Amino acid sequence: MDETTRTEIEAAVFRRLRDHFQRKPGIQNIDLMNLADFCRNCLSKWYRAEAEDRGIAMSYDEAREVVYGMPYGDYKERHQEKATPEKMAEFEAGEKRRAAEAAARGETW
Repeated sequence: MDETTRTEIEAAVFRRLRDHFQRKPGIQNIDLMNLADFCRNCLSKWYRAEAEDRGIAMSYDEAREVVYGMPYGDYKERHQEKATPEKMAEFEAGEKRRAAEAAARGETW
């Protein structure tokens, strides 16, 4: 497979993932983080980082709007549920683990 086709396929897969998350707002970010170690906010951060690597200035809020399909505040108000104490405890433990794993790779979390 040539590089252009591979890039086109990867871009299409990202759009499908983004669109899936936009159609499924009931899938909570905390559940994604606890199950898969990434969420919509992670996708937004990665999107912004890739734009900036290419010389395109983009705020975190602008990147979030790409991923969420609306301003983050609107999304949060319409769809974000209050996390249970159990989910928060799992998330906090995961954050510590993710930070340790990143540090072992010489990265920051």
